[in-house]
Amino acid sequence: MYVGLKMMTEVATVTPNTSLKDAHDLMEKKMLWMLPVVEGKKLVGYVKKEDVRAALPSPATMLSKHEIPSIIEKITLKDLVQKDIVTVRPETDIETAAEIMSNEQQQGLAVVDAEGRLAGYIDRTIMLEVLVEEMGLRRGGKRFAIEFTDRPGVMAEVSNIISEMGINFVSAASFYHKNSCILVFRVETDDLSPIVEALKERKFNIVGPEHFAAEWS
Repeated sequence: MYVGLKMMTEVATVTPNTSLKDAHDLMEKKMLWMLPVVEGKKLVGYVKKEDVRAALPSPATMLSKHEIPSIIEKITLKDLVQKDIVTVRPETDIETAAEIMSNEQQQGLAVVDAEGRLAGYIDRTIMLEVLVEEMGLRRGGKRFAIEFTDRPGVMAEVSNIISEMGINFVSAASFYHKNSCILVFRVETDDLSPIVEALKERKFNIVGPEHFAAEWS
């Protein structure tokens, strides 16, 4: 899955010449923590909500209540734009984007094309939706997991056993825990017992939460 297929394409933006008040009002209305800053269609940076708020006149200001609105209207974002924005391209795969978000401690990433033009935005909410989709949760079926010391061919072996039983796959994913690999399958069936029995006959170790309960108890 690629970022460009899941990103938001309707993104609120501002320019360096946007007034402080307009930026603040936009962030409040759309409940945003940051706004991408563009010139034309090219992404040049971002402004954070905390910086915009800090730049607004303090309640303790000596200005009169009549002076404040006219002054705020004249203040722009030009000096607040931060250039260190982390971006990805539409062709970036989702897992790479997720790793960048984690490593850089970002709530979201701006998506730009080869010319640096803003194409969209992808955030943690979208990442979670992708995880749910990739694991096939909303497609129903049943889920089971096997644990083994990592070796090639295990997924193919399990897949063949299930396919020979005439059962369709919904999803498959691999995870690592300590020195073991855990393969998680979701299949289109209401009864896992024939699958579990067949796998146990072939010495596969079927695991569930009870096998790991001691680690979180």
